[in-house]
Amino acid sequence: MNLFEYLRNNDYPGRGILVGSCHNKRMIAYFIMGRSENSRNRVFVKENDILYTKAYDESKVADPSLILYNAIRKIADQTIVTNGDQTDTVYDFLTKGKTFEEALETRTYEPDAPNFTPRISAIVNDEGYTLSILRKKEEDCQRDFYSYEAKEEICHFLSTYDHNGDPLPSFSGEPLTFSIEDPKTFPKDLWESLDPENKISLYVLIDSEEFLFNKNEGD
Repeated sequence: MNLFEYLRNNDYPGRGILVGSCHNKRMIAYFIMGRSENSRNRVFVKENDILYTKAYDESKVADPSLILYNAIRKIADQTIVTNGDQTDTVYDFLTKGKTFEEALETRTYEPDAPNFTPRISAIVNDEGYTLSILRKKEEDCQRDFYSYEAKEEICHFLSTYDHNGDPLPSFSGEPLTFSIEDPKTFPKDLWESLDPENKISLYVLIDSEEFLFNKNEGD
């Protein structure tokens, strides 16, 4: 399946995490999208090994609780990527010698009825990575974990939603598998494949090289 085609045909996957490798280079990508003025009023900022969401116009912030958070943090040789403040939960657990899974067992989906947005997360090291999604299932939280060895040209993708809707339908099934062929064009191609009306920000890490796109800053 072609990642860019999949995204071009999906105007609202919500927030998305992509992890894998290409040409022996480790790749991590995280993007955010938004439909409301509050969600769209954001940019990504990278400081001191932390990628976080920040309000573009502070005067227009209506509710910061689910839109402003640390999205990426590093600890030793591990990188944490999530779509919410569970980034800090995972980081705190790891500093105490506990695991990614133990941290997410303490969390649940977002309290944004009627969507009940899933919490998607990943932890990445040189050997491989684990993706997680916490979804509402009836009155419970279904916590799924998917672990992969790093394999050349293979990436795995999770997003918060399957597609646009009202209410928004949670991502279903397991992470999608894609092949990435050209790391040089990947960041721009990924940014351009996201719906121009709904996309907000994208961060891509390829080995130690970083790419940052913010729609509000003219990217």
